Amino acid sequence: MELSSDSHVPKYAQIADIFRQRIARGVWSQGFRLPANEDLAAEFGVSRVTIRQAVELLARDGVIEAQQGRGTFVTGTVRQDRWLKVETTLSDLADMYRDTSPEIINISESRSDAPLLPEDGKPAEKYVFMRRLHSRQKQPYCVISIYLDEKIFRRSPKRFRNETVIPILNDLRDPAIASARQTLTIGTADIEAARLLRVPLNSPVAEVRRVFTASDRTVIYLGEVTYRGDFVRIDMDLRP
Repeated sequence: MELSSDSHVPKYAQIADIFRQRIARGVWSQGFRLPANEDLAAEFGVSRVTIRQAVELLARDGVIEAQQGRGTFVTGTVRQDRWLKVETTLSDLADMYRDTSPEIINISESRSDAPLLPEDGKPAEKYVFMRRLHSRQKQPYCVISIYLDEKIFRRSPKRFRNETVIPILNDLRDPAIASARQTLTIGTADIEAARLLRVPLNSPVAEVRRVFTASDRTVIYLGEVTYRGDFVRIDMDLRP
């Protein structure tokens, strides 16, 4: 399995996170004996010292235990902290951002065209592009690329730079959001996403694309979001 060599997260910590995911998903269940360090070192392309560091990290958390002469076993469980619910209505989505009050780190800002699809609607004259990182309790959970109609951005540039965008847009009356659509797909973290979200390369992520249009079908907001897969859950009512 390939680890991120560009990440500031040490390889042993990346491997420990992968081990946690295996335990959380039941791939390694309670009582499971871990493969030999030599086999794990070969799987990840690292030294046995790095594997021992990863094992020691989980042992300190009480998740696994090394038993002399027998091997290393899963002795605990990993709590799934999937606190981030992917909302399916605009009002709930705006409330979620208000309630979580994420810490925002602006990575970049520029004027740009938006990568719209034909079915999205009509493009605005120009968009402000913002690339930002959202964190909760110092833990990054999503990377967002935002394309916001420049005319709307100019009304409150300070707020749009320092607050979450969707609650501000949801309160607008001119133009009001006439339609809002989102698409969710499951993917894997590329090098940049892995570095920003502090996860191993190719970790599961949820990719959400959101498009808001005004009454004349002008796209006033496009958001492309990459969420850490281990923080996200989706609850849906199924039609009978």
